[in-house]
Amino acid sequence: MHLYFLFVSHLYTIGKSVEGRDLVVIHFSTTPMDHDILKPEMKYVGNMHGNEPLGRELLIHLADHLCEGFVSKDKDVMSLLNSTSIHILASMNPDGFEKAIATAPAERGWLTGRSNANNVDLNRDFPDLDAIFYEVEKLKIPRYDHLLELFADDKDRQPETIAVGRWILSQPFVLSANLHEGDLVANYPFDTAEGTESVYAKSPDDGTFRWLAQTYSAAHAHMGKNDHAPCDGSAADNFARQGGITNGAKWYSVAGGMQVIDTYRTLPTSTTSQRTQWRSLWNSRAASSPKDLVKLPSLWEDNKKALVEFMWRIHSGIKGLVIDGESGEPVKEATVWIKNATEANPIKHPVTTSFAGEYFRLLPAGQYEVIIEADGYEPASKKVNVTNAVRDSAQIVHFALTAVPEEQQVLQQLQQQQEEEPIEEEQQEQEVSHAPLIDL
Repeated sequence: MHLYFLFVSHLYTIGKSVEGRDLVVIHFSTTPMDHDILKPEMKYVGNMHGNEPLGRELLIHLADHLCEGFVSKDKDVMSLLNSTSIHILASMNPDGFEKAIATAPAERGWLTGRSNANNVDLNRDFPDLDAIFYEVEKLKIPRYDHLLELFADDKDRQPETIAVGRWILSQPFVLSANLHEGDLVANYPFDTAEGTESVYAKSPDDGTFRWLAQTYSAAHAHMGKNDHAPCDGSAADNFARQGGITNGAKWYSVAGGMQVIDTYRTLPTSTTSQRTQWRSLWNSRAASSPKDLVKLPSLWEDNKKALVEFMWRIHSGIKGLVIDGESGEPVKEATVWIKNATEANPIKHPVTTSFAGEYFRLLPAGQYEVIIEADGYEPASKKVNVTNAVRDSAQIVHFALTAVPEEQQVLQQLQQQQEEEPIEEEQQEQEVSHAPLIDL
């Protein structure tokens, strides 16, 4: 496929599985291999659980759809490729997939191939940053991003986990999604509840995440319609009656999932990453069942519009450049806060400008105030009316910052140190131990 579409695609490998299989990504863009300023990056991941092959197949179909659209000059596909950089990892767990498909159907249990070759569930192997978020909230520490810096532990992560973790941190992904199987629902953060019960765990960006989940569900042929029974047959999990969406922790609380890395990844060389997850009904023995393989075309048609519409959501909200007002040079590591017009305080999910001074912030339509803070500069703010009326571009909101005189910077640093001292004392008193991350 890739060889015929070199102008809009590029294959690259992010690492290897336990058994040495490549983790291959296909990148679609009019400038493959490059990042264009203000052209947002998004990713799809499939087959995290090896015995869930539908996500893998859907993403292969999606790649084929993009290729065919490029050849036929399909207006929608060409517009998407011109405005969006799309990364597709069809199989995160190729070892588990091969184990499942190599096992005779009569001997294949529901968990055969789910984990990787070391028998580790990859969706339980990532750092538990939700727990860190709950801890800093409890201590009233104003820390809402860069949470990976607070995480460290002695756990040996799996090579697939490390490869995907490095990939997430190395690319300025704005929007992400992970395809699973099980039930028919779009799942949004948080995935982990504070405590042991499965209760609604509201993230600071709950409204945006719900809106993203609803985008996929509404465009799916059946997800949001009451035309199918829930997977487990229970009324509690009848997600169609909830519009085909669910909060992850309310469904069942999971620590160490990949979703948490995407949610908190607001690093200096990145922007924000927002992810929704869906599960599509599929027989775990389908890899070698002709009866189930026949379903693939209809399952692709069920998901096709949803997969495409979800990608278009990357052009929602705002984006722009933050520069030095005098020199015109980009201001990296500036913090971008969003305050809803109806709220007194900003949303506790800031994003950070990249090395090029760019930022992206996904938002539903509404009235907002955008606040920029950067070391050495006066804070700046603008009020914006986000309409999301343009399909292929977020609303552009640039900022030119005014530098603070050097003597004033010194006073600000002293004031900041004084404000942080009580927090440090409180942390010592409670003997808080922050558990941190793998060396990504």
